[in-house]
Amino acid sequence: MATEKYFKLGELLITEGLITPSDLDKAINHQRKEGGRLGEVLVKLGIVTEEQIVKVVGKQLGLAFFSFSAGMLKPAIDQKLDQFIPHEFAIKNFVLPLSHTLKSLTVAMADPLDLILIDNLRKLTGCEINPVIATRSDILKAMDDFYGKSSMLKSAVSASYEKSEAEEPAATIESHEEELSLDKLVARAEEAPVVKLVDLIIRQAINERASDIHIEPFKDRISLRYRIDGKLYEIPPPAKHLNLALVSRVKILAKLDIAEKRLPQDGAIVVKLDDRVIDLRVSTVPTIWGEKAVLRILDKGSTLLSLSQMGYEPKQLEEIRRAIQMPYGLIFVTGPTGSGKSTSLYAMLNEIKSPSRNIVTVEDPVEFKLDGVNQVQVKPEIGLTFAAALRSFLRQDPDVMLVGEVRDLETAEICLRSSLTGHLVLSTLHTNDAPSAVNRLIDIGVEPYLISPTLILVVAQRLIRRLCPDCKEAYEPTAEELGSVKVKADLLFRPKGCPKCNQIGYRGRIAIGEVLVINEQIRELINQRASFLKIREVAVAGGMQTLFESAIRKVEAGVTSFEEALSVTIGAG
Repeated sequence: MATEKYFKLGELLITEGLITPSDLDKAINHQRKEGGRLGEVLVKLGIVTEEQIVKVVGKQLGLAFFSFSAGMLKPAIDQKLDQFIPHEFAIKNFVLPLSHTLKSLTVAMADPLDLILIDNLRKLTGCEINPVIATRSDILKAMDDFYGKSSMLKSAVSASYEKSEAEEPAATIESHEEELSLDKLVARAEEAPVVKLVDLIIRQAINERASDIHIEPFKDRISLRYRIDGKLYEIPPPAKHLNLALVSRVKILAKLDIAEKRLPQDGAIVVKLDDRVIDLRVSTVPTIWGEKAVLRILDKGSTLLSLSQMGYEPKQLEEIRRAIQMPYGLIFVTGPTGSGKSTSLYAMLNEIKSPSRNIVTVEDPVEFKLDGVNQVQVKPEIGLTFAAALRSFLRQDPDVMLVGEVRDLETAEICLRSSLTGHLVLSTLHTNDAPSAVNRLIDIGVEPYLISPTLILVVAQRLIRRLCPDCKEAYEPTAEELGSVKVKADLLFRPKGCPKCNQIGYRGRIAIGEVLVINEQIRELINQRASFLKIREVAVAGGMQTLFESAIRKVEAGVTSFEEALSVTIGAG
């Protein structure tokens, strides 16, 4: 769209009382720096919602607004509407056919001002187009229901099996794959069916909110799995003979050596999907049945959570906010891989960043881009390690330093000495609970006299699955189910399953936390090299809420199930 149109939209929103002139100026300044459409910028900044913008545009154009929640985005059945607008075209252009009458086709559109698209729809369908307006997110939801979330992937998978049966006898697949020359392998990886299949696998994983894609070869099959909300789910896999071509295609995209199949390799792919930039971290390892590929999905366009949205209990939130406003000291966020540590650190930085503070970070990798924060990605192959970057940071006049992870004694000591010399330092450790962080630092060689005056807060956390709000069901737990656990609520909730959560019963995750404030009592225990059990005992006596207690609060509030709370906190104290 032209800049002139952006101002018209802005003026329209001001007239409707949805934004102020200062909101518009803020959005336009952000747009000049970051690019994108004005409406998208306003939504990203949280000034208005997507639905508010669409309603205003619809009102101005005299178009009906159709909402998914109101049940209006339901295409007519038995009209073969999917033959008018194929799934691929619909996804690419955010359009959905709703009904067909004589020579008129009613179509829900996210951008009814796109005259070229309307003209293309006329040519494609042979009908006059009657547009109605809806939000992109609502159109995508309705599209999933109408076309089927994995219909394209399933058809591509089915085609791969048909090709397998028609072209390659099962008994010769294994030897045939081993004998493929490099030229034939590249050619096969670039074939249209393979290219399309890899694209669909990635697209579906992103649409399903997956964090990882696993492509695994076995003796007589391929396993395709997505990790969604921390759990792996099997997806209908392609034919076995495509494994070499699929992995080769992934390696080509990630700029890896496709001739090297004996050693593990790491790479990256940048994907642009519907104006979102998404990073895929690719890892391949050789197994006895061929190469396995895992793709980690890092959505750079996803909205950065605020601390209040993370899920911490009110008292925990207050303690974290008090600590991050300190002028100096060391704060650790701990937990296993995939427990949301980086997201929490970003939320903390987002809360304290200001023009009066110089904030620098060293990360591996940089997962979110923060405006106003100097971010550095480590590159060990050229000597840019965590420790090397930290030493340079100290000459950059920093107020706040974020270190992606403390992995060794050198990095730990620089962090501690930096906090001693007047800097606020935030980092992560891999420990099961908050009290164990102290012992972990001592184990890697840090002296207690360095830890006690610098450490001000340790936050241990896990991610727990949220019950789907559309289908969770209430029940009265029995004494046998609860065992020795005391729950304050009479009714609890459990998963059921519906189309919105893919029959899983859970949708999304939220953090549970354990916040250890380092007071004088804890400092004395650190100096005495006390065990984590003793530190935990004193902290709990002083009011620290454990991970398990935090999980039970989520159960009582109906956010998660009792079973999920137990499964996530087993072994976490």
